[in-house]
Amino acid sequence: MKALLDKPRGWFIEWLRKVWLVRGGGLYAFGFIATFVLLELQSLADDVLGIGSLFNGQAVEFVIQFFVDSLSNTFRSFVWPVFVLQIAPPFGAMALGLGFVWFARVLKQPIEAWLFPHGVPETAKKKERAR
Repeated sequence: MKALLDKPRGWFIEWLRKVWLVRGGGLYAFGFIATFVLLELQSLADDVLGIGSLFNGQAVEFVIQFFVDSLSNTFRSFVWPVFVLQIAPPFGAMALGLGFVWFARVLKQPIEAWLFPHGVPETAKKKERAR
């Protein structure tokens, strides 16, 4: 039973690693992941509340809406800095700037140590040095 419960956790961690590397492994990657997970949890909660529609013969519409919501959440996650900038126009920009500095100094190493216990892949390090 434990192996069955560990499998989704392993898939989720693998997804996190891939997104982390593809998005550059910095604050942008962290913001993308956090935004996507929060939006998906919100969509999931809305779907659970609307589960009654499955019993009304709307199962196909329910599944289609789930995929449309996931695509929408992916797009919204790509532009997460815009949401931060819109919080309060001058303060959102300052928060984003401070976030980039703070993240690089405080959070990046612990997150990478958790995601990559055997070290960050060499290809990611080369991309970071090239910047």
